[in-house]
Amino acid sequence: MTYRPKAYPKQAIIHFFYVRLFKLVVFQIDPERIHDIMVAFGESLGRYGVMRRITAFLFDFQHPALAQRIRGIDFRNPVGLSGGFDKNGRLTDILPEVGFGFMEIGSITGDRCEGNPKPRMWRLKKSKSLLVHYGLNNRGARAIARRLQGRVFRIPVGINIAKTNNQETVAKEAGAADYLRAYREMRHIGDYVTINISCPNAYGGCPFTDKDYLEYLLTELATVPKTKPVFIKLSPDLTHREIDDIIALARRFNLDGFVCSNLTKPRENPRIFDTDFPDYGGMSGKIVDDLSDRLIEYVFRQTGKEFVIIGVGGIFSSEDAYRKIRKGASLVQLITGMVFEGPQLISAINRGLVDMLERDGYRNIAEAVGADVRRG
Repeated sequence: MTYRPKAYPKQAIIHFFYVRLFKLVVFQIDPERIHDIMVAFGESLGRYGVMRRITAFLFDFQHPALAQRIRGIDFRNPVGLSGGFDKNGRLTDILPEVGFGFMEIGSITGDRCEGNPKPRMWRLKKSKSLLVHYGLNNRGARAIARRLQGRVFRIPVGINIAKTNNQETVAKEAGAADYLRAYREMRHIGDYVTINISCPNAYGGCPFTDKDYLEYLLTELATVPKTKPVFIKLSPDLTHREIDDIIALARRFNLDGFVCSNLTKPRENPRIFDTDFPDYGGMSGKIVDDLSDRLIEYVFRQTGKEFVIIGVGGIFSSEDAYRKIRKGASLVQLITGMVFEGPQLISAINRGLVDMLERDGYRNIAEAVGADVRRG
């Protein structure tokens, strides 16, 4: 049965002005500059109660059917902001009003990281994608932890950690030590941790997707008492054998789940319709949509509900989010869809999920998790 979204006037009006006016202007400006402006603007809005209330009036939507308790954490809805947008944790006061059910900060590295040389982000408009080559720029774990220490967050916050992007962290021991430094610094901040082993834009590639490297890393991290759920962020470009090795290690070290997935690198993807862009960097959005779906389904088939899956990649609508949920994701995250469609997309997805749950006879979003895979 084809889903036909209901019309919600406020949401439709905001979408019209965003797509027909705002986006036409800002898409003519360097994407990193616009990103920095929007983060600064969002941080400013979050400082004032009246601005938070106006933002909530314009964007927020919640429904009891969307609420879940997962690994002891209460999520008011399953739609989160993916790691990579709020790199330094500046938007924690405003994102609840935009309608998000949770968010990830980072990636955060052991040391301050300037990232790769500019330019380092491009819009692939025909492909509905962003080409990203940031290289993990952030202020470093110690500075971010000091600023966020003692803060009370109104939605669950994940801490996405990675190794500092430089030549010194390529070796196994040095790289693991860098992860460990970030892990320790951030251990009292947020509700869960995501170990990002799959950033395609760091010096030396992704060595910790190798099972021996990852085993060493997890052994080092296990020296710090585990106080909250831990996830691993997977590349969509992994082979099944590599995924199986990571799953086995996740079981051995009592991890909680997987974020599926990060950016994709191969240029042979049939969803790439643009032609004028660099041959380096990773791609998000619709280019990674099918890869993310397949990864979610494969992990769910291998593990069932043993692990929690967070689905990321190509979510531009409630149908996209619901498909990932029915393939096995308990939660979903996005960035690129919001960039192309506007901030009202969050409420549009949540409203659409409620409609589809009612259509399919589910009382709660948790009942739909993995429904298509279980039937298969």
